[in-house]
Amino acid sequence: MVFSSAIFLFAFLPAVFLLDRLGRDLRWKNAVLALASLVFYAFGQLYYVPLFLLSVLINYLAGRLLMGGGRRRAVLTAAVLINLGLLAVFKYTDFVLQNLGLPPAGIILPIGISFYTFQGLSYVIDCYRDPANGTRSFPKLFLYIAFFPQLIAGPIVKYHDIAAQIDARVCDPVRTEQGIRRFILGLAKKLLVADTVGYIADTVFNGGTGDIRLAWLGAVCYTLQIYYDFSGYSDMAIGMGHMFGFQIRENFLHPYGARTIRDFWRRWHVSLSSWFREYLYIPLGGNRKGKRRAALNRFLVFLCTGIWHGANWTFVVWGLGHGLLSDLEGLGLIPVDRLEKSRAGRLLCRVYTLLCVTLLFVVFRAESLTAAGAMFTALFAGAVTPAGTILLHRLLNPVSGLILLLAALFSLGIRRRPLPLPLSRVLSLGLLVLSILCLSRGGFHPFIYFQF
Repeated sequence: MVFSSAIFLFAFLPAVFLLDRLGRDLRWKNAVLALASLVFYAFGQLYYVPLFLLSVLINYLAGRLLMGGGRRRAVLTAAVLINLGLLAVFKYTDFVLQNLGLPPAGIILPIGISFYTFQGLSYVIDCYRDPANGTRSFPKLFLYIAFFPQLIAGPIVKYHDIAAQIDARVCDPVRTEQGIRRFILGLAKKLLVADTVGYIADTVFNGGTGDIRLAWLGAVCYTLQIYYDFSGYSDMAIGMGHMFGFQIRENFLHPYGARTIRDFWRRWHVSLSSWFREYLYIPLGGNRKGKRRAALNRFLVFLCTGIWHGANWTFVVWGLGHGLLSDLEGLGLIPVDRLEKSRAGRLLCRVYTLLCVTLLFVVFRAESLTAAGAMFTALFAGAVTPAGTILLHRLLNPVSGLILLLAALFSLGIRRRPLPLPLSRVLSLGLLVLSILCLSRGGFHPFIYFQF
């Protein structure tokens, strides 16, 4: 069940919202959300519900042991190994077998396993650091991990950031309206923008003609697709959080307006980059042991970031590419700090960053390194072909061309004043109508990050 599906929009979400509002007691509201979250997950993969419940139970028991004292390091080690072991078995077994020349086991990836595993890990690590970060209530921990707006694709939330809201939160009309408008914005990003440019990107990546114009069009469209798809999901999650009284952190801060790769990662998928910083980069030593050690730590973090995204060498190379560029910036070998002192230099930095991000997303999107190589050949040595001209005219009709142009402009983080409330309401209503019309055309387009 995806947020942009008819069954979610017109049945599941309204039903859960009404049930939530029927009771004033937080125990009722928490029970409704917990049960709804379990139904939400079961609707997507009923046969993996036991695995999901086992993961929550393991982290709950580990937290209780860590709160009780005694052999705390052993408990933490066991919990980390079990969490990462489950993730490795279900996500990477086939990848390892194939690289060893053995037939794959055909394991189906449990939806959301990367996200709920990382939330569980953050919980047990925080309990180890301070037992006060834990809870003795299994229902509360279950709601924290299973809360359906962010269960499948984040943002990744820490328990101590949301624990107080589980115990006491306000569901007032103002916050509810803000949540609904934020949800509609995310829905429009997904259906009107991401799916439109995504169709162009899929066409190019799945059957490109080697035309240089198509190659660059496909690269740009995928860069826009993944941003509007994932930031749209995050907007919808944050909006639903408001609707139910929760404050979920921002996950995207206009990343395509970044001037460096390091700045890009302070803006892109903020909850994931913060997770790796707090639970891997800093424990490795961070930048406390000199520039060279900091460069090694960053490189290892980006390697793990690539591996986390998927069982394919393309994700590994994508992560290593970002790690290498971040290290070159940190060591001063790419002189972004000097360039940022002038207006022309800042512009050059933005072009450099956006170009690197786009090219690395080509690797991220490609089915294999061979396919990525073919795309790079088309990008830098492609010809202008008659077949490419025909396909280009078919893909860039007036509607898709306008959406592509507007998507590119707004993705750069153009500063704008908040709209007056009446105008914002009218705009939200218009976006909702357009989104429903788009949804009525049919087709199934899952969010990109559902595969992770």
